[in-house]
Amino acid sequence: MAVILVVDASVALKWLLPEPDSEAALDLIGRAVLAAPEMMVVEVANALSTRIRRRELTPLEVRTSLADLHAIHVDYAADRELASAALSLAADLGHPVYDCLYLALAIDRAAMVVTADRRFVSAVDAHPYLAGRVKLLHDLPGVS
Repeated sequence: MAVILVVDASVALKWLLPEPDSEAALDLIGRAVLAAPEMMVVEVANALSTRIRRRELTPLEVRTSLADLHAIHVDYAADRELASAALSLAADLGHPVYDCLYLALAIDRAAMVVTADRRFVSAVDAHPYLAGRVKLLHDLPGVS
C-alpha cells in the first residue's frame, strides 16, 4: 500500500521556487501519493501574487509556476467535503480553518500532513489525540 502524504501550500511553493528545503519538497514527488484540498492551488496562487507585488517574480514567472504546479500529480479533494471536519478541528485547536482543511483530509485518508509551518505543527502536537499528524518537511524521515 502506497504512503499518502497531504501536502500544504508551504510545501507546494518549495516545488516551484528556490527556498530552504526545496530539495526535500521535490523528493516527495513520486515517493508517495500526494494529496491536498483543492484550496491549496488558490493558496499557492495567492503566495505567488504576493511575490509579484514585492517585485520578486514577474507575472510570466508566476503563470509558469502555476502551470508547473498543475503538472505535478496531486490527488485534490473537494474543500466542501472537508469543511465541516476542518471547522471542528479549528475549534479544537484554536487554529485557522484553512490549515485544518489539510488536517481533515489527512485524518480522512489515514495520512500525515507535511508542512513548513512550525506554528501549525506546534498547535497539532499540543493536542492529545492529534499529536504527530502534522510533520515539518525537514523532519520527515528519508527526505534530504
